[in-house]
Amino acid sequence: QVQLVESGGGLVQAGGSLRLSCAASGRTFSSYTMGWFRQAPDKEREFVSVISRSGGITYYANSVKGRFTISRDNAKNTVSLQMNSLKPEDTAVYYCAASSRYSINAYEYDYWGQGTQVTVSS
Repeated sequence: QVQLVESGGGLVQAGGSLRLSCAASGRTFSSYTMGWFRQAPDKEREFVSVISRSGGITYYANSVKGRFTISRDNAKNTVSLQMNSLKPEDTAVYYCAASSRYSINAYEYDYWGQGTQVTVSS
């Protein structure tokens, strides 16, 4: 069992930056692939980024590539998402999630945080 708690969301102007963090409970954090997803109002949840168990492999949605950076610290049981050059279309609730598989598909993630709101004003 893994419990995930996100933090770091907020209101920012277009072009600004935010850093989201996700703290995980449990001793097996390093055995999970970690992903970030987001859901805007009236839209389906979409993949943002994923990082492998060791942190050596990352992948991003095209919409955020070059602007967002995912990282993890297995010693601290945390995963982060640095978001730069934010755009109004990045506005959404952002979720971190844990999976036993390296995947960009939400249905393959077993554990989810409660989400943190990111709002980017134009």
